[in-house]
Amino acid sequence: MGSGTEALSTRLPEESLSVLGPIGEGFKVHPERPRILAIGGGVGIPPMVFLAEELARSAGPWKPLVLMGSEVPFPFRSRPSRILVPGVPAAVIACLPLLDDLGVPVRLASRAEFPGCLKALSRSGRALAGRLSDAERAEVEVFACGPTPMLQAVARLARDQQVPAQVCLEEYMACAWAAALAAPWLSTARKAWR
Repeated sequence: MGSGTEALSTRLPEESLSVLGPIGEGFKVHPERPRILAIGGGVGIPPMVFLAEELARSAGPWKPLVLMGSEVPFPFRSRPSRILVPGVPAAVIACLPLLDDLGVPVRLASRAEFPGCLKALSRSGRALAGRLSDAERAEVEVFACGPTPMLQAVARLARDQQVPAQVCLEEYMACAWAAALAAPWLSTARKAWR
């Protein structure tokens, strides 16, 4: 759909391309911590979607909650959620339909004040974590991907709440939704392909 796809479409059949990947390690979930708090911001949304899909389709004991934040319009059409999330204001109902349909509670956040969204992602995570009992907190693990300041806030939240956290650093890689593909990288790639 974008210029990267257009550049790839000009390649000839059986032409060789230099590809780097996969890079890094995937998330590792732990059954003793079934309450998964998955936080994705901007370019970090796709990894959280993939994690939530895997959890929803597995036979594990998982109880995920996904929070997604963006300062620009989301790359999908949101709708009101069919799933109640305790501790979230009733007016905050915007969700990603894909996950909602899989039974995964998800809420959207944005300082841009999109309808039905939380106002701040990191404050929302802190507010939700503060409502947990000690027994519930002992079952929580946090997973996050997004901008560095958001990851720093998530790390502080996990440390303050004494829960383990895993972060995915996708800052310099293009995600599967083309939300992270930067123009400078694309122009360099085009020169290399020619």
